[in-house]
Amino acid sequence: MLNAMLLKYWIVAVTLLNLMNCGGGASVQKTNVSVQNKTYINPVFEPILADPTIVRDPQSKLFYAYGTADNWGDGKGQRLVSILESKDLTHWTWIGTAFAEKPKWKSAGGIWAPDVVLLNGSYIMYYAYSTWGDPNPGIGIATADKAEGPFMDQGKLFDSKSIQVPNSIDPYFFAENGHNYLFWGSFSDAATQGTYGVELDENGRQVLDLSKKFKVAAGDFEAVVIHKRNGYYYFIGSKGSCCEGERSNYHVLVGRSRDLKGPYLDKQGRDLTHRGNGTLLLKGNDKFVGTGHTSRIMTDDQGNDWILYHAMDPKRPRVSTGGNRRMLLLDQLVWKEDWPIIENTTSSVTEKTAPVFR
Repeated sequence: MLNAMLLKYWIVAVTLLNLMNCGGGASVQKTNVSVQNKTYINPVFEPILADPTIVRDPQSKLFYAYGTADNWGDGKGQRLVSILESKDLTHWTWIGTAFAEKPKWKSAGGIWAPDVVLLNGSYIMYYAYSTWGDPNPGIGIATADKAEGPFMDQGKLFDSKSIQVPNSIDPYFFAENGHNYLFWGSFSDAATQGTYGVELDENGRQVLDLSKKFKVAAGDFEAVVIHKRNGYYYFIGSKGSCCEGERSNYHVLVGRSRDLKGPYLDKQGRDLTHRGNGTLLLKGNDKFVGTGHTSRIMTDDQGNDWILYHAMDPKRPRVSTGGNRRMLLLDQLVWKEDWPIIENTTSSVTEKTAPVFR
């Protein structure tokens, strides 16, 4: 009888303890297993991450995004290359900046359009250093042990005068079969205008021969991305005005080649080294304008391809300082007859299926 009464009191005590622990409601089981969100809607980050580049840490599997140095109009001044972190490409957290101060090898300018890659155990950032209308912009290098930085500047790789390409900005790194290349270039109508490539050394920190650059697109392109798939090299680049608020008409075009060095042709067979050519991949719409400067293509665990880029809301295109409010957007690339396609050739504005990463 005594044992039965003790058992009864023990059951009551445990029940009361459970009720106290969960606030008088039903008990809740906690788990460390994260549940992947199934959908997302653009933008995936705001207020600003312009000219985005993306890299994934092979150990943590986290994604890191970097963008042009910008003032968000929040009283905190210019962020010297913002760094964002994400598990899934759709939810991003600002975690800091790549630089504590501007590099010293140029007297004036902004840090624009970084491209970050993991090479030989180090994270290398190629960045443009330029002012608007700069007669001699250039490309610099910074390095870090971790994707989240901090990055230490390693100085100038080259400038427009030394490599004889006007408006030498918007770097993009590409590696293949033990060879490293840097592509770059931006809007110009000078005789030597265009997007070019040049080979780098094995550590990606020096140009092997400045005189051996090769041209892949005309000077009405900028923000080059090179992607290889099914034996084709794809040139993805932006045209139009990036930074005129609601009047921005930035858009993205594509061409392809069987050879890394070109010629890159659009669907009509026109060479991208001639102005006016390219097949439309992405344009703006009523909700997003100034759509362009894409990241490298990222593939999720289901084999689907995704690309990030910046765009503005035409109803709210600027921050309080007057700067362009270039938000981060994400859309899926599908392939048809070996050509990349974004649905309706424009930014998605409704809820979409999200990338899958396990």
